Amino acid sequence: MLTFAQLGLPSPIVSVLKKQGITEPFPIQAAAIPDILAGKDVLGRGPTGSGKTFSFGLPMLSLLAGAPSRPCKPRGLILAPTRELAAQIRQRLDDPAAALGLRVIEVVGGVNINNHIRSLASPVDLLVATPGRAQDLINQGKLDFSAVEITAIDEADQMADMGFLPQVRKLLSETPQRGQRLLFSATLDGDVDKLVHQFMHDPVTHSTAPVQAAVDSMEHYQLLVGTREARNDIVPYIAARDGKTVMFMRTKHGVDRQVKKLRRVGINAFPLHGDKGQGARTRAIEGFADGSIPVLVATDIAARGIDISDVSLVVHIDPPAEHKAYLHRAGRTARAGTSGTVVTLVMDDQRKEFDQLLRKAGVNATKVQVSAGDTKLARITGARKPTGNPLPPPGQKAKAGQSSSPNHRSARGNKRRRGGNQSNRSGARRQKRSSGRNTRGNNRSF
Repeated sequence: MLTFAQLGLPSPIVSVLKKQGITEPFPIQAAAIPDILAGKDVLGRGPTGSGKTFSFGLPMLSLLAGAPSRPCKPRGLILAPTRELAAQIRQRLDDPAAALGLRVIEVVGGVNINNHIRSLASPVDLLVATPGRAQDLINQGKLDFSAVEITAIDEADQMADMGFLPQVRKLLSETPQRGQRLLFSATLDGDVDKLVHQFMHDPVTHSTAPVQAAVDSMEHYQLLVGTREARNDIVPYIAARDGKTVMFMRTKHGVDRQVKKLRRVGINAFPLHGDKGQGARTRAIEGFADGSIPVLVATDIAARGIDISDVSLVVHIDPPAEHKAYLHRAGRTARAGTSGTVVTLVMDDQRKEFDQLLRKAGVNATKVQVSAGDTKLARITGARKPTGNPLPPPGQKAKAGQSSSPNHRSARGNKRRRGGNQSNRSGARRQKRSSGRNTRGNNRSF
């Protein structure tokens, strides 16, 4: 069995991983870590949940160890498309970094920029940033990339989908031209390929199982619901199941409205979308990670922003707009070698269009006619009748005698691990640090 020590990582990092129950590297880690340690530019291609964060993060920390850093001038840089992903990367690398005496901080949109300015006033070794906030800090003269020795771009294809690549190019131009560069993505085509040719030097490519292989580890169902009214009746039954569930809708308004409906029947659901303040988004992610919030209702922003273990069911209340969105949404379950179920609620007038989408995605989804409360729905999703009392809006305390989560047992006992799941160990066992105060009118997801 290959070990992290054999890959060349320093003993303090290996010891931290062992304490977390992580002893065997995933394929993308075994492939990429030695080349990164050797100073090569690396392209890593693999689906989310395949272990990419440690693939670039651990060797970056190893290369940065033993040299001093200065305020405002990080020596390592990781760019991520969403606040949630940036926070999760930082959280996952905190313990290994501390073992080497290194400091990791995140700077993201939606947080008071003065918090970041204060953090950057002390030496920082590795900076995890979303593109918009990094550029804001550079424009204000509070951040300087001239000392960056190694840069990683995570989820590069989502950067392209969200229109961030012009910002990414501008930021990469601020780093030394001959610096080491790493790029990790589910796909390496189109605009991502142009980025590779512009900024990388003879990169080594490592690919693990493609997105389709990850999708094949899931069970896929088209739940034929007929009408919108029938669909709306079914959603609370599914949400009342045991375990962690992510439900996707196309619009922010739809998310907020659905959460209100679920909470009226006693289901502890929280919303997640770009108009939510950073504090609310952090509370939702942390509660979902530790099992106290069993249901997240989200827009597509969360299709890449949620990297949490033990999500056993993904529900497309609204079918996605295109096939790539289906794959990214579905990727919230069956992570790191586990299995999961993906269901789409399909109304009669959506069936033809959704069949075409699945063909493009290369997914074979079993069609089942269902209705609220029937045995087929229960068998596929674990659905059951909601029985709880109404809950207050998210963030407000329940009144006396009002249960905070009447329909759910904790999801923490349902974990399925492969040698200890790498996706969410380091952050879920301890109280996470707050990302900072919310700011009004600055809640863009950078």
